[in-house]
Amino acid sequence: MIPNTLTIAGVDPSGGAGVLADVKTMSALGAYGMAVIAALTAQNTQAVTQICPVPPDFVAAQIDTLFSDVRVDAVKIGMLGQTGVIRAVTDRLAHWKPTHLVLDPVMVAKSGDHLLERQAVDALRTGLVPLASVITPNLPEAGVLLEQSPPDNVKDMRRTAERLRRLMSDQGERWVYLKGGHLPGSDTVDVLHDGDRMIELPGQRIETKNTHGTGCTLSAALAALLPRTPDVPQAAQAAKTYLERAIAASGQLQVGSGHGPVQHFHAWWPKA
Repeated sequence: MIPNTLTIAGVDPSGGAGVLADVKTMSALGAYGMAVIAALTAQNTQAVTQICPVPPDFVAAQIDTLFSDVRVDAVKIGMLGQTGVIRAVTDRLAHWKPTHLVLDPVMVAKSGDHLLERQAVDALRTGLVPLASVITPNLPEAGVLLEQSPPDNVKDMRRTAERLRRLMSDQGERWVYLKGGHLPGSDTVDVLHDGDRMIELPGQRIETKNTHGTGCTLSAALAALLPRTPDVPQAAQAAKTYLERAIAASGQLQVGSGHGPVQHFHAWWPKA
């Protein structure tokens, strides 16, 4: 059965991140992608020039209208932007209880522009993190969630993953996928932790400036894979491999002059 997967996130008009990147990822991995729009941005590969909030009541209405009709097998959450939207999404997902909920705590764009109100972090930490089945913070986001300096080595990443896991619910299987892309050097080790197992997913940095939307792509890949690969470590490795290949093929595209997008359809499109 083809899974129906939903992204709740913002719109990046350049298509490299946000709901457009999520739906591309889900489609490339054989899932049917759907989207609830949580925020609008004026954005390209170089900067976010403006953010237009979506009313929380309308975000809630999108979620309720979709879930009342469509079987939703997995949900990915990305940029929400405002405290009110976070609370609305938390409330409606607590009601609908999707089986798989992947939370990417998006806070800052690749350009360095802030995408989350600073006062909204607590709503994210106490509302959505406990609902999630997998959270996928990068190192700076982990530092913000824990109100500490971000880890800068694998040993500290393990400790950080343990602390993040304590923020999650103890009901059912819950995982932290801590992304190591901000580590110094050529290694990009990710850490996967469920409160018991601590699994390292090794990788090598690919030299390219085309890294716009990599976090969105990884979390969307997880949402697409989990309904058919319920073993989280196996799904996480498959998502990481998909992203690495999408980054490696990003040179096939010519989109903008800043941080370009990855090639989501690297396995499908003819090589340039």
